[in-house]
Amino acid sequence: MKHMSLQEIAAACSGIYHGDASAASREVSGVVIDSRKVEKDNLFVAIKGARVDGHTFIPQVMEQGALCALSEQDLGDVPYPYIRVQSCEQALKDLAEHYRRSLDIKVVGISGSVGKTSTKEMIASVLSQKYSVLKTEGNFNNEIGLPLTVFRIREEHEVAVLEMGISNFGEMSRLARIARPDICVITNIGVAHIENLGSRDGILKAKTEMFDYIASDGAVILNGDDDKLRGCAPKNSGDNKPCSCAPNNSGDGKPCGCAPKNSIAPTFFGLDASCPFHAEDIQSRGLKGTDARFVTPDSSFCAHISIPGAHMVYNALAATAVGYALGMDDRQIAAGIEANVPIAGRNNLIEGARYTVIDDCYNANPASMNSSLDVLACADTRTVAILGDMFELGRAEKQMHYDVGAHAAASGIDVVVCIGGLSKETARGAEETAAGNKTETAVFHYDTKADFFADAEHILREKDTILVKASHGMEFPEIVEYLTR
Repeated sequence: MKHMSLQEIAAACSGIYHGDASAASREVSGVVIDSRKVEKDNLFVAIKGARVDGHTFIPQVMEQGALCALSEQDLGDVPYPYIRVQSCEQALKDLAEHYRRSLDIKVVGISGSVGKTSTKEMIASVLSQKYSVLKTEGNFNNEIGLPLTVFRIREEHEVAVLEMGISNFGEMSRLARIARPDICVITNIGVAHIENLGSRDGILKAKTEMFDYIASDGAVILNGDDDKLRGCAPKNSGDNKPCSCAPNNSGDGKPCGCAPKNSIAPTFFGLDASCPFHAEDIQSRGLKGTDARFVTPDSSFCAHISIPGAHMVYNALAATAVGYALGMDDRQIAAGIEANVPIAGRNNLIEGARYTVIDDCYNANPASMNSSLDVLACADTRTVAILGDMFELGRAEKQMHYDVGAHAAASGIDVVVCIGGLSKETARGAEETAAGNKTETAVFHYDTKADFFADAEHILREKDTILVKASHGMEFPEIVEYLTR
């Protein structure tokens, strides 16, 4: 990371420095919270987790070469420097905000109910054709992960692509205060985390907290095919007045309040030809991806998307709009779209000896489930969907699981395997829809993964194409490992 001394760190997080005064001017090489990842001259932040308290590792990490530790405890007379703070979690965020302000870099912030990670990967792939890019790795998109990602920014980086995930009100505002995005991208407003946020309008309000900290000359890029986001266009953009938006669809005729406070007019992408960035001549190649012509306000170009699924066209359109905002040309953007490849757990196509596996098991909600089932339906072999529980869906969770099962059967999936308590409803939806449509979808339900493993050899056939998808807490990578070993 860029130069930051212990004295500067203590001031940034309102901490009290303890240790040799001569060491206060020394600079840390990076910030970590995992004792296993400590390197020479790192700052170790002792986070209290649900199972492990980082304070217990402070002596160990200092022996491993850490320069200093952030601690909520009085460590007494120790032979190494430490900074005492009220809250290590808050100090981590305060320090990341301070570090971000010191950086001369463009930041792209990405949020939405579905597709944040795949959109982030596509945008990073496009921008990498012209810029040195740092992107969020793994699931480092929350109030712990985002600061750690910010600390990974180095002087050579020109753009940071930051995924920002939330589950409640106020979280996005805290994340945006750290990220200070120059470009805000929102993929869609669905039902993920509706248990906490109450409604799609609540989700819209929470996601658009990102606008509170956008740069004054920034850009807002939204999915114009999403009914909630399309209403975010300010009526008086550019006049420096608090903007008013289209009605919020709640029936009260009031503005939705989601447009940027500094009246930055959003740019829309989507399949609707009225969007400045849209796609034409879309040709599905099944599991081999999609060809399309991408239309910008000034031009058009053709590109092949190697990852299957209609949703990937939206990702490529968002990336095109971001590339356009950052001065890229069509050739560079097309090359970035075509260079994008899947990552583990995200529509990753694995050609195994016995099966073709679509590994999409990182997380799930109804919209992403249906999108993945649509991808599976493109296979030219027998199709199997192994589906698990979806979490944080609120009071309508059973109906949402039922609807996913119904979609699977209606899509012509040959075998639907449902695992988990809530997935009993998924199985019921598949069974009843198959019966109503008089189709031959075979449906199985298991309480646990172990129960499925015991029966798998009787269900699966060689050459099957198998989708594996569930919420992260279901730990479905075990199933991917089983199928690909």
